[in-house]
Amino acid sequence: MVEKNINSLSLWFFQHLLQHREIRHFVSTRNGGFSNPPYDSLNLAFHAGDNPEIVLKNRKRLASASGIPLDTFTIAQQIHGCNVKIVTKELRGCGAFNYDTAISATDAMITDTPDICLLVLQADCVPLLFFDVKKRVIGVAHAGWRGTVSLVAHNTVRVLQEKFHCSSQDILVGIGPSIGPCCYEIGHETIVQIKKAFHNEKDHVNSETPDGKGYFNLWEANRTQLVQMGIPERNIEVARICTRCNHTVFFSYRNQHTETGRFGAGVMLMYS
Repeated sequence: MVEKNINSLSLWFFQHLLQHREIRHFVSTRNGGFSNPPYDSLNLAFHAGDNPEIVLKNRKRLASASGIPLDTFTIAQQIHGCNVKIVTKELRGCGAFNYDTAISATDAMITDTPDICLLVLQADCVPLLFFDVKKRVIGVAHAGWRGTVSLVAHNTVRVLQEKFHCSSQDILVGIGPSIGPCCYEIGHETIVQIKKAFHNEKDHVNSETPDGKGYFNLWEANRTQLVQMGIPERNIEVARICTRCNHTVFFSYRNQHTETGRFGAGVMLMYS
């Protein structure tokens, strides 16, 4: 990924997605907004407990810097699941100005409609951005450990293939900043679920201890799902930025051990 300072706001971008003018995308940070601790300062989430008026002010700040109008932001009520929603023009702007209008019970969204910015919010979970360069279809997914074990990345690619006739060879994916295998300690019960979901969990759980703990590699677990769905490794860009290690740049729930804000990852298809 590459960091750019735009209108005094720091935004991050996937290098392979920057090569395509048909889309705009971004990953925001926690800095440059108006929220007070523990949401300081560019918190984008209405549901985290922050003042809604300040959250809206933060979103307007992001919209101005990214060049993507706020009324195109389309957001879901994420539940750490694997549901994939196809977003039509009628759903454009859901969740942009308040939480109640966000798309319900959804952790992944796909659209082929221009002028809709699909946006996921996180504070340690993995954001994934998708773009089919030939079919001109975009997608996003939010994958914590539950979403990863539920195969949300796999399901997103499956819907791209089945509903939009996308070829895996044409899909680019960005795996954004999240808690890394250096910091994501998990317990025995979680490891059991990982073992059920993946045939070779040792590729995804590191440093298992006698008391049943280990470190989950969310990046590799999601990348593996994509490769198994036929996406070439060269098409997948992994940020490899740990949010807990870089908690002054990105929100990290694990670092704060309390409520915190959310940063965003978004992508929008432009009119041709």
